[in-house]
Amino acid sequence: MLKKTALIISTIFTLSFAFGNQEAAAPEQHHATEHAEAKPLSEKEKIAEENKEFIQHHLLDAHDFTIMVDKEGHHIGFPLPVIIYDGGFHFFMSNKNNFSHVNMEGKSAENLVESNGNYYRLFHEKIYKTDATGDLKLDEHHHPTVEKVALDLSITKSVLMIILVSVLMLVIFGGMAKSYKKSLVPSGAAKLFEPLIIFIRDDIAIPNIGHKYRRFMGYLLTVFFFILFLNVIGLMPFGVNVTGNITITFFLAIFTYLITNISANKDYWKHIFWMPGVPFPMQLILLPIELLGTLTKPFALMIRLFANMSAGHIVVMSLIGLIYFFKNVVAGVAFPALTLVIYLLEVLVAFLQAYIFTMLSALFIGMAVQDHEHEHAH
Repeated sequence: MLKKTALIISTIFTLSFAFGNQEAAAPEQHHATEHAEAKPLSEKEKIAEENKEFIQHHLLDAHDFTIMVDKEGHHIGFPLPVIIYDGGFHFFMSNKNNFSHVNMEGKSAENLVESNGNYYRLFHEKIYKTDATGDLKLDEHHHPTVEKVALDLSITKSVLMIILVSVLMLVIFGGMAKSYKKSLVPSGAAKLFEPLIIFIRDDIAIPNIGHKYRRFMGYLLTVFFFILFLNVIGLMPFGVNVTGNITITFFLAIFTYLITNISANKDYWKHIFWMPGVPFPMQLILLPIELLGTLTKPFALMIRLFANMSAGHIVVMSLIGLIYFFKNVVAGVAFPALTLVIYLLEVLVAFLQAYIFTMLSALFIGMAVQDHEHEHAH
């Protein structure tokens, strides 16, 4: 089972590494000149805008790991490797020419990196190929018209956390496997994690999958602890909201989708393509509905995890931002207390979402591998 777990972890990491930087994550921002032409913002409006930008920055992936920003606007943290393929591989660190802290102007030689005769700029966490002037040729909607790089394989902060969690899981569960070879009495980390493993087996896998549950225990255990660790680490100071990245939840849902359909037996496909015991006209109506149902299941997995984890982070940071917005004694007492309550609720949600994703995965797999003849015999 440990080998299966290691294989699943490495596959999740590889796909997230390859595609995690390809999807748009940044919301649209107004051009700097548009702000300049508008009337000056009041102090509260500036604070509200700063809070909004801070929340957006926390939710998005990034090509560097910023811990905090000082009063002078200097980013305190450490750079990450930028790896892109554009007619060949290009490698540099994200602090080169201040690459990761991009100037939002469409034409600027700042934040511009030259690599093997090509020039690249970061804009809304996407890497674009430009020229020596750094001109992104923005259109009227403030969208760059220059081409993006062919493939972005950078180690972003989300990918970094995936690597750390994967290594952590291999160390913990690899150590548990070695300890059980010496004694079946749990010791060390096994005392904490064995009840969760037994819970997943007895209350998730067996009731939903049945007598074939052993084939899927490696995946169910991996996805449960992978999501759980990422959720909990994301709630820690300087944590990264990895499961609030829809690309990550997309690939987790894809794994469940592939395992479900590859493992499905003929009875499952028969009920989808030609529902037995149903009149012919109704079979024609049910066919597209059932096919669509195979896609809505992983979609529900993806959206549920993404939306719940993102919403929790937004609520917590919004409450903290309101302290600086109101700047009075009532806000200084009420909002920290409310934030603590919501934060404790988020800890519960972190466990709950890992459980729900695993339980629904087991349910979908069980529906696909259910042996009707075996059930009738019982």
